[in-house]
Amino acid sequence: MSFDGASDIERSLEIAAERAGDLTADIYARLFRDFPETERLFIMDRDGGVRGNMLSHAFNTILDFIGERRYAHNFISSEIVTHIGYEVPPDAFASFFTVMRDELRAACGAQWSPEMEDAWRRLLIDLERYVARPTHVA
Repeated sequence: MSFDGASDIERSLEIAAERAGDLTADIYARLFRDFPETERLFIMDRDGGVRGNMLSHAFNTILDFIGERRYAHNFISSEIVTHIGYEVPPDAFASFFTVMRDELRAACGAQWSPEMEDAWRRLLIDLERYVARPTHVA
């Protein structure tokens, strides 16, 4: 299975990486600005290693989700449970993907295309379905 628009998602990731490099600090700054209650969850992450690792998993999950979907749906399901243990509700968990998209859009600047916008809109809708019903497999 492949996501229609996968090439637009991949291109947005490539452009953002070329233009901005490591987006970890930017994505988490946006997360903490949009969801200030999440910042306290990272109090022990003094060097940003946990944030970087979590973001890497999120990017890999997106790439699998738009590609072969070998593990993304199961990973999302298990991470929802893990994050509930950290007192992060599923809707806040889902918002992280939107925060990622928003920061990628900012990093791409004028190179962000209508096709990228549409592909990300559809991806976020699909991801939300997995968050809302984690056992759902499309």
